[in-house]
Amino acid sequence: MILRTPLFSSGIAPRGKITSRTDSSPTRVNSDASRSTARSLAQDSFCPSGLCSCGRRRFIEAAVATSLFPICPSTSVASKLQANDYTAMLRKVHPPRPDWYEEFYASVLNSGMQAYEDEIAGYKSELFASLKGKAQQVLELGIGTGPNLKYYAAADSGLRVFGVDPNQKMERYAKAAAVASGLPLSNFEFIQAVGEAIPLDDASVDAVVGTLVLCSVKDVDKTLKEIKRVLRPAGLYLFVEHVAAKDGTTLRFIQSVLDPLQQTLADGCHLTRETGKNISGSGFSGVELSMTSLSSASIINPQIYGIACK
Repeated sequence: MILRTPLFSSGIAPRGKITSRTDSSPTRVNSDASRSTARSLAQDSFCPSGLCSCGRRRFIEAAVATSLFPICPSTSVASKLQANDYTAMLRKVHPPRPDWYEEFYASVLNSGMQAYEDEIAGYKSELFASLKGKAQQVLELGIGTGPNLKYYAAADSGLRVFGVDPNQKMERYAKAAAVASGLPLSNFEFIQAVGEAIPLDDASVDAVVGTLVLCSVKDVDKTLKEIKRVLRPAGLYLFVEHVAAKDGTTLRFIQSVLDPLQQTLADGCHLTRETGKNISGSGFSGVELSMTSLSSASIINPQIYGIACK
Protein backbone atom coordinates (compact mmCIF):
# COMPACT_ATOMS: atom_id res chain seq x y z
CA MET A 1 0.00 0.00 0.00
CA ILE A 2 1.34 3.39 -0.98
CA LEU A 3 1.16 6.07 1.66
CA ARG A 4 1.57 9.53 0.25
CA THR A 5 1.55 13.04 1.62
CA PRO A 6 1.40 16.31 -0.35
CA LEU A 7 4.50 17.22 -2.30
CA PHE A 8 6.28 20.54 -1.96
CA SER A 9 5.33 22.91 -4.76
CA SER A 10 7.09 25.22 -5.45
CA GLY A 11 32.99 27.00 -17.12
CA ILE A 12 32.26 23.51 -15.16
CA ALA A 13 35.72 22.10 -14.97
CA PRO A 14 35.53 18.39 -14.08
CA ARG A 15 37.95 17.77 -11.20
CA GLY A 16 38.85 21.44 -11.26
CA LYS A 17 36.83 24.63 -10.91
CA ILE A 18 34.23 26.76 -12.61
CA THR A 19 35.51 29.98 -14.06
CA SER A 20 33.35 33.06 -13.96
CA ARG A 21 31.65 34.17 -17.17
CA THR A 22 29.16 36.90 -17.87
CA ASP A 23 26.65 34.42 -19.34
CA SER A 24 26.82 32.25 -16.19
CA SER A 25 27.66 29.18 -18.28
CA PRO A 26 30.23 26.80 -16.81
CA THR A 27 33.45 26.39 -18.76
CA ARG A 28 35.31 23.11 -19.22
CA VAL A 29 39.06 22.93 -18.71
CA ASN A 30 40.82 20.05 -20.46
CA SER A 31 38.37 17.45 -19.18
CA ASP A 32 39.70 14.63 -21.39
CA ALA A 33 43.27 15.29 -20.34
CA SER A 34 42.35 15.54 -16.69
CA ARG A 35 40.40 12.28 -16.86
CA SER A 36 43.37 10.49 -18.42
CA THR A 37 45.74 11.91 -15.82
CA ALA A 38 43.44 10.94 -12.99
CA ARG A 39 43.36 7.37 -14.26
CA SER A 40 47.14 7.22 -14.39
CA LEU A 41 47.34 8.45 -10.81
CA ALA A 42 44.80 5.91 -9.66
CA GLN A 43 46.66 3.06 -11.37
CA ASP A 44 50.16 4.09 -10.36
CA SER A 45 51.45 1.40 -8.01
CA PHE A 46 55.15 2.08 -8.47
CA CYS A 47 55.36 5.27 -6.46
CA PRO A 48 53.29 4.98 -3.27
CA SER A 49 52.47 8.31 -1.68
CA GLY A 50 55.30 9.48 0.52
CA LEU A 51 57.68 6.74 -0.66
CA CYS A 52 58.45 7.95 -4.14
CA SER A 53 62.17 8.55 -4.69
CA CYS A 54 61.98 9.07 -8.44
CA GLY A 55 59.64 12.04 -8.12
CA ARG A 56 57.29 10.70 -10.76
CA ARG A 57 54.12 11.12 -8.72
CA ARG A 58 55.06 14.61 -7.55
CA PHE A 59 55.88 15.63 -11.10
CA ILE A 60 52.50 14.39 -12.38
CA GLU A 61 50.56 15.97 -9.54
CA ALA A 62 52.37 19.25 -10.01
CA ALA A 63 51.60 19.20 -13.72
CA VAL A 64 47.94 18.49 -13.05
CA ALA A 65 47.67 21.19 -10.41
CA THR A 66 49.36 23.90 -12.48
CA SER A 67 48.31 23.07 -16.04
CA LEU A 68 44.89 21.45 -15.87
CA PHE A 69 43.62 23.15 -12.73
CA PRO A 70 44.80 26.78 -12.68
CA ILE A 71 44.27 28.43 -9.33
CA CYS A 72 42.43 31.74 -9.45
CA PRO A 73 42.35 34.26 -6.62
CA SER A 74 39.37 32.96 -4.66
CA THR A 75 38.46 31.88 -1.16
CA SER A 76 36.06 29.15 -2.30
CA VAL A 77 36.56 25.58 -1.19
CA ALA A 78 36.65 24.36 -4.78
CA SER A 79 39.44 26.78 -5.65
CA LYS A 80 41.57 25.59 -2.73
CA LEU A 81 41.12 21.93 -3.60
CA GLN A 82 43.48 20.91 -6.36
CA ALA A 83 43.24 18.00 -8.78
CA ASN A 84 45.08 15.59 -6.53
CA ASP A 85 42.68 16.38 -3.68
CA TYR A 86 39.70 15.29 -5.79
CA THR A 87 41.58 12.24 -7.00
CA ALA A 88 42.56 11.31 -3.46
CA MET A 89 38.97 11.61 -2.26
CA LEU A 90 37.71 9.58 -5.21
CA ARG A 91 40.22 6.82 -4.44
CA LYS A 92 39.38 6.92 -0.73
CA VAL A 93 35.63 6.76 -1.15
CA HIS A 94 35.55 4.60 -4.26
CA PRO A 95 38.81 2.60 -4.43
CA PRO A 96 39.79 1.50 -7.95
CA ARG A 97 37.91 -1.64 -8.96
CA PRO A 98 38.51 -4.01 -11.90
CA ASP A 99 36.93 -2.80 -15.13
CA TRP A 100 34.85 -5.96 -15.41
CA TYR A 101 33.29 -5.33 -11.99
CA GLU A 102 32.46 -1.70 -12.75
CA GLU A 103 30.95 -2.69 -16.10
CA PHE A 104 28.99 -5.56 -14.55
CA TYR A 105 27.52 -3.32 -11.85
CA ALA A 106 26.61 -0.66 -14.41
CA SER A 107 24.88 -3.17 -16.68
CA VAL A 108 22.92 -4.70 -13.78
CA LEU A 109 21.82 -1.26 -12.61
CA ASN A 110 20.82 -0.35 -16.15
CA SER A 111 18.57 -3.38 -16.60
CA GLY A 112 17.47 -4.30 -13.09
CA MET A 113 15.65 -1.19 -11.85
CA GLN A 114 12.83 -0.86 -14.38
CA ALA A 115 10.02 -1.99 -12.07
CA TYR A 116 11.15 0.49 -9.43
CA GLU A 117 11.49 3.33 -11.95
CA ASP A 118 8.00 2.64 -13.28
CA GLU A 119 6.49 2.85 -9.79
CA ILE A 120 8.41 5.93 -8.67
CA ALA A 121 7.80 7.80 -11.95
CA GLY A 122 4.80 9.78 -10.69
CA TYR A 123 6.70 11.11 -7.70
CA LYS A 124 9.73 12.02 -9.82
CA SER A 125 7.59 13.81 -12.39
CA GLU A 126 6.19 16.11 -9.70
CA LEU A 127 9.62 16.75 -8.23
CA PHE A 128 11.29 17.59 -11.52
CA ALA A 129 8.43 19.86 -12.53
CA SER A 130 9.75 22.17 -9.79
CA LEU A 131 12.80 22.88 -11.94
CA LYS A 132 10.86 24.38 -14.82
CA GLY A 133 11.74 28.03 -15.16
CA LYS A 134 13.97 27.89 -12.09
CA ALA A 135 17.08 26.01 -13.20
CA GLN A 136 19.45 26.18 -16.14
CA GLN A 137 22.47 24.44 -14.60
CA VAL A 138 21.73 21.20 -12.73
CA LEU A 139 24.07 18.80 -10.99
CA GLU A 140 22.96 15.23 -10.38
CA LEU A 141 24.86 13.20 -7.81
CA GLY A 142 24.99 9.49 -8.52
CA ILE A 143 23.80 9.93 -12.11
CA GLY A 144 24.32 6.19 -12.63
CA THR A 145 22.88 4.98 -15.93
CA GLY A 146 20.75 8.11 -16.29
CA PRO A 147 17.19 7.04 -15.38
CA ASN A 148 16.32 10.64 -14.45
CA LEU A 149 17.45 12.26 -17.68
CA LYS A 150 14.03 11.96 -19.31
CA TYR A 151 12.62 14.24 -16.62
CA TYR A 152 15.17 16.98 -17.34
CA ALA A 153 14.26 17.09 -21.01
CA ALA A 154 10.66 17.77 -20.01
CA ALA A 155 11.61 20.48 -17.52
CA ASP A 156 13.35 23.01 -19.78
CA SER A 157 14.73 22.77 -23.31
CA GLY A 158 17.85 24.78 -22.52
CA LEU A 159 18.69 23.05 -19.27
CA ARG A 160 22.23 21.68 -18.85
CA VAL A 161 22.88 18.61 -16.70
CA PHE A 162 26.17 17.63 -15.09
CA GLY A 163 26.15 14.05 -13.86
CA VAL A 164 28.57 13.00 -11.12
CA ASP A 165 29.32 9.34 -10.49
CA PRO A 166 32.44 7.50 -9.24
CA ASN A 167 31.91 4.61 -11.69
CA GLN A 168 33.26 5.64 -15.09
CA LYS A 169 31.45 2.73 -16.75
CA MET A 170 28.13 4.47 -16.10
CA GLU A 171 29.01 7.16 -18.64
CA ARG A 172 28.04 5.37 -21.84
CA TYR A 173 24.70 4.27 -20.38
CA ALA A 174 23.98 7.78 -19.14
CA LYS A 175 24.81 9.30 -22.52
CA ALA A 176 22.56 6.76 -24.25
CA ALA A 177 19.77 7.69 -21.83
CA ALA A 178 20.29 11.38 -22.61
CA VAL A 179 19.98 10.75 -26.34
CA ALA A 180 16.88 8.58 -25.84
CA SER A 181 15.23 11.26 -23.73
CA GLY A 182 15.87 14.04 -26.21
CA LEU A 183 18.44 15.81 -24.06
CA PRO A 184 21.24 16.96 -26.40
CA LEU A 185 24.65 15.57 -25.50
CA SER A 186 25.91 19.15 -25.75
CA ASN A 187 23.74 19.80 -22.68
CA PHE A 188 25.03 16.81 -20.72
CA GLU A 189 28.42 16.24 -19.09
CA PHE A 190 29.54 13.18 -17.12
CA ILE A 191 32.06 13.83 -14.33
CA GLN A 192 33.80 11.04 -12.43
CA ALA A 193 33.80 12.17 -8.81
CA VAL A 194 32.17 11.54 -5.43
CA GLY A 195 29.66 13.52 -3.39
CA GLU A 196 32.13 14.17 -0.60
CA ALA A 197 34.32 16.25 -2.95
CA ILE A 198 32.35 17.81 -5.80
CA PRO A 199 34.72 19.46 -8.31
CA LEU A 200 32.55 22.52 -8.86
CA ASP A 201 32.94 26.03 -7.58
CA ASP A 202 30.79 27.58 -4.86
CA ALA A 203 27.26 28.68 -5.84
CA SER A 204 27.67 27.34 -9.38
CA VAL A 205 24.43 25.42 -10.05
CA ASP A 206 20.73 26.21 -9.73
CA ALA A 207 19.73 22.76 -8.52
CA VAL A 208 21.18 19.52 -7.24
CA VAL A 209 19.42 16.20 -7.70
CA GLY A 210 20.10 12.97 -5.83
CA THR A 211 18.01 9.81 -6.09
CA LEU A 212 19.07 6.71 -4.16
CA VAL A 213 22.56 8.10 -3.62
CA LEU A 214 22.93 9.10 0.06
CA CYS A 215 22.53 5.44 1.00
CA SER A 216 25.93 4.67 -0.52
CA VAL A 217 28.11 7.73 0.10
CA LYS A 218 30.75 7.31 2.79
CA ASP A 219 29.83 10.50 4.64
CA VAL A 220 26.21 11.71 4.38
CA ASP A 221 26.71 14.99 6.24
CA LYS A 222 29.82 15.92 4.27
CA THR A 223 27.98 15.23 1.03
CA LEU A 224 25.09 17.44 2.12
CA LYS A 225 27.56 20.23 2.94
CA GLU A 226 28.98 19.90 -0.57
CA ILE A 227 25.47 20.06 -2.03
CA LYS A 228 24.79 23.30 -0.15
CA ARG A 229 28.16 24.72 -1.17
CA VAL A 230 27.65 24.30 -4.92
CA LEU A 231 24.04 25.54 -4.86
CA ARG A 232 23.36 29.16 -5.66
CA PRO A 233 21.29 31.20 -3.18
CA ALA A 234 17.70 29.90 -3.16
CA GLY A 235 18.88 26.88 -5.16
CA LEU A 236 16.91 23.63 -4.93
CA TYR A 237 17.95 20.17 -3.80
CA LEU A 238 15.63 17.44 -5.08
CA PHE A 239 15.91 14.06 -3.41
CA VAL A 240 14.49 10.54 -3.36
CA GLU A 241 16.10 8.20 -0.83
CA HIS A 242 15.34 4.96 0.97
CA VAL A 243 15.62 5.03 4.75
CA ALA A 244 15.50 2.65 7.68
CA ALA A 245 12.13 1.19 8.61
CA LYS A 246 10.57 2.07 11.95
CA ASP A 247 12.27 0.60 15.01
CA GLY A 248 10.66 -2.57 16.27
CA THR A 249 9.21 -3.62 12.94
CA THR A 250 9.99 -6.88 11.15
CA LEU A 251 11.35 -4.95 8.19
CA ARG A 252 13.78 -3.03 10.38
CA PHE A 253 15.03 -6.32 11.85
CA ILE A 254 15.55 -7.74 8.35
CA GLN A 255 17.36 -4.58 7.27
CA SER A 256 19.70 -4.78 10.26
CA VAL A 257 20.55 -8.41 9.49
CA LEU A 258 21.10 -7.84 5.77
CA ASP A 259 22.84 -4.46 6.01
CA PRO A 260 26.45 -5.78 5.91
CA LEU A 261 25.66 -8.01 2.92
CA GLN A 262 23.86 -5.17 1.16
CA GLN A 263 26.89 -2.92 1.50
CA THR A 264 29.06 -5.60 -0.12
CA LEU A 265 26.72 -6.52 -2.97
CA ALA A 266 25.26 -3.10 -3.72
CA ASP A 267 28.39 -0.96 -3.89
CA GLY A 268 28.22 0.43 -0.35
CA CYS A 269 24.45 0.82 -0.01
CA HIS A 270 23.25 1.01 3.61
CA LEU A 271 19.80 -0.21 4.61
CA THR A 272 19.56 1.37 8.05
CA ARG A 273 20.44 5.02 7.49
CA GLU A 274 17.97 7.65 8.70
CA THR A 275 18.77 10.00 5.86
CA GLY A 276 15.69 12.16 6.35
CA LYS A 277 17.07 13.36 9.67
CA ASN A 278 20.38 14.25 8.02
CA ILE A 279 18.66 16.31 5.33
CA SER A 280 16.33 18.06 7.78
CA GLY A 281 19.23 18.97 10.06
CA SER A 282 21.72 20.05 7.41
CA GLY A 283 20.91 23.76 7.50
CA PHE A 284 18.70 24.31 4.46
CA SER A 285 16.35 27.28 4.77
CA GLY A 286 13.40 25.02 4.10
CA VAL A 287 12.81 21.30 3.68
CA GLU A 288 9.61 19.67 2.44
CA LEU A 289 9.84 15.93 3.01
CA SER A 290 7.28 13.23 2.29
CA MET A 291 7.33 9.46 2.74
CA THR A 292 5.94 6.51 0.82
CA SER A 293 6.33 2.76 0.48
CA LEU A 294 6.77 1.06 -2.88
CA SER A 295 5.87 -2.54 -3.63
CA SER A 296 8.79 -2.83 -6.04
CA ALA A 297 11.32 -1.55 -3.51
CA SER A 298 11.33 -4.65 -1.30
CA ILE A 299 13.69 -4.11 1.63
CA ILE A 300 14.64 -0.56 0.58
CA ASN A 301 11.50 0.87 2.17
CA PRO A 302 10.23 3.31 3.22
CA GLN A 303 11.26 5.97 0.72
CA ILE A 304 11.44 9.70 1.33
CA TYR A 305 11.17 12.35 -1.37
CA GLY A 306 11.05 16.10 -1.43
CA ILE A 307 12.75 19.42 -2.03
CA ALA A 308 15.12 21.45 0.13
CA CYS A 309 15.85 25.11 -0.53
CA LYS A 310 19.22 26.71 0.25
